[in-house]
Amino acid sequence: MQRVCVFCGSSPGARPAYAEATAEVGRLLAGEGIGVVYGGGHVGLMGVLADSAMAAGGEVIGVMPQALVDREIAHTGIADLRVVQSMHERKALMAELADAFIALPGGAGTLDELFEIYTWSQLGIHTKPCGLLDVEDYWAGLVGFLDHAVRERFLREEHRASLIVEREPARLLDRLRDHRPGATTPKWMDRDDA
Repeated sequence: MQRVCVFCGSSPGARPAYAEATAEVGRLLAGEGIGVVYGGGHVGLMGVLADSAMAAGGEVIGVMPQALVDREIAHTGIADLRVVQSMHERKALMAELADAFIALPGGAGTLDELFEIYTWSQLGIHTKPCGLLDVEDYWAGLVGFLDHAVRERFLREEHRASLIVEREPARLLDRLRDHRPGATTPKWMDRDDA
């Protein structure tokens, strides 16, 4: 694993634990010689991630649409900021550059990025591991919803299980490294599927 794409909030969130965990992820990846790919911002958890990874000597690649660069939220301290024209290009380039994906606490943008990558995994577009760092139970409601989707047969159990959830950054990284893609299972189900 050479690079991990990290999705996270452009706000710091309500709890100091979010920034603390984000900084730990940045330091951990840098310490393991794993580059960080992220949304390119200097604000919120995005800035914490980039700053902590760079302070630990890590590679950081930011990807940001020109419209957001124009709003002056780009991180001018990173050596590799790739400017694209659209959010669609941003997500595609981030996916191309990364070998795995982690979602930290964040809002609608983080969910959008996570679910696009997660859906691509279901569809067999990629076989890269995806994980959630569940800081202070931030993702507990989402995990509960996905379990509900399995019970209601809108999501296959194997697809649910492919989204790795951990509370400790080092444990999440270990599980991402240990990921071995299985055979692609069609995402479509009918009522007879168990």
